[in-house]
Amino acid sequence: MVTSIDKTVLVVEDEPDVRYFLQMVLEDAGFRVLTAEDGEKAWEMIGTAKPDFITLDLILPRRSGRRLLRDLKADPVLAKIPVLLVTAHAKDGLGSEGPEDVLNNFILEGPGRLLEKPVKPADLVRCVSETLGVSVPEANEEKLGLRREAQRLVANADPETLRRALDALRH
Repeated sequence: MVTSIDKTVLVVEDEPDVRYFLQMVLEDAGFRVLTAEDGEKAWEMIGTAKPDFITLDLILPRRSGRRLLRDLKADPVLAKIPVLLVTAHAKDGLGSEGPEDVLNNFILEGPGRLLEKPVKPADLVRCVSETLGVSVPEANEEKLGLRREAQRLVANADPETLRRALDALRH
């Protein structure tokens, strides 16, 4: 059976924190992850690395997500790479269309899906793994759950508790 360990995902996102979050979630699920902070770098990486899957923000510097998607779909080989639009702009003026319109137009252009930010880790992993037809190893699902629990606890912890926890992890 093919697992997430056998697949490479390219995360195309200009916001460093969001890019890191998507990378960590996918790596925790066992995927190999490459990242690009703009559309031009993504285009170069697609040509050299040939990822199995792409997560793509709509609003990017140097080459927009929409343009990158059009360029991908214009190439018969690259058009086969599944793309997941991950955007906060599907409902506002920057996106210029509602999420249903974006998704409908996108589906007409080739295989893909849309997730609106903020993205839930489980939704991201499920979308990527289902689209690629791969299973996520059980240990990675457990790790993903533990990371979510740790994030919840950290968000609610006071600074002194966080310092003690960091000290314990260092030793």
